[in-house]
Amino acid sequence: MNISSNTYRGRFAPSPTGPLHFGSLVAAVGSYLDARSHDGEWLIRIEDLDPPREVYGASREILDTLKTLGMESDAPVIYQSGRSSTYESVLADLNRGRHIYPCACSRKEITDSTPGGHIYPGTCRNGLPPDRNPRSLRVKVNEADIRFIDRLYGKIRQQLDLTVGDFVVRRADQLTAYQLAVVVDDARQNITHVVRGSDLLDSTPRQIHLQRLLGYPVPEYLHLPIAVNASGEKLSKQTGATAVTTIKPSRILTVVLEFLGQKPPRDLRDSTLAEFWQWGIENWDPARIPVKQSLPAPE
Repeated sequence: MNISSNTYRGRFAPSPTGPLHFGSLVAAVGSYLDARSHDGEWLIRIEDLDPPREVYGASREILDTLKTLGMESDAPVIYQSGRSSTYESVLADLNRGRHIYPCACSRKEITDSTPGGHIYPGTCRNGLPPDRNPRSLRVKVNEADIRFIDRLYGKIRQQLDLTVGDFVVRRADQLTAYQLAVVVDDARQNITHVVRGSDLLDSTPRQIHLQRLLGYPVPEYLHLPIAVNASGEKLSKQTGATAVTTIKPSRILTVVLEFLGQKPPRDLRDSTLAEFWQWGIENWDPARIPVKQSLPAPE
């Protein structure tokens, strides 16, 4: 795929729910190398939209770890927690276009009323039921048939009304939903290429739907394989993922390259950071990335 070095702008957008672990580092390194190999810019955005899940000090710890590993943002770091007025302005635009509506349904009600419990049945689409108060805001998907090409997974197609239904853009706790915030911030930061974990591949059609409604450009997408633990679970705070060690930076970074199928030389583990990044940038080849990574990540 041809990527113009004059237009490339990528990003890494971690949630501060804990320290940087191996799974997060895969996304950071993949997005960084993809940007640098195309002489592009690389930005960091802290997605701290969910205060109940946020760990105090995690944002600073993540940024310090990235800096120690040689990765710094080309622009000031943006924190989503400070952008609520921007999201409210976009919600107002969607409301004026009659693209969103209030919903009174709880998650349990949706689960109980639909097969599988994950497709919203449209209960409040034409108005709230009697004696019910609004909880969240949902965006209409109508019969949106979303198709795009992922740089690793190829052709992706999802018909939103059959797989998701009208989805939430402002939650019941009045926090902006991830799907809306990520779309708004990617557009406002002029992000042209998104490189992230394949756990978010299923979210991409919803984000493309919002991009189209708002008249935003659709970035190029590259979804990376997910790092798992010995039990096959995605590495996360919930599954006990440990923090990345930075004692020997090139060693853990080389393990990430191996995970991403880049075949680095063995002696790269003992190189300086400058030598590591030079090799990584010059030899980055997304065509080598495995669609699935069956080997557990290092503990």
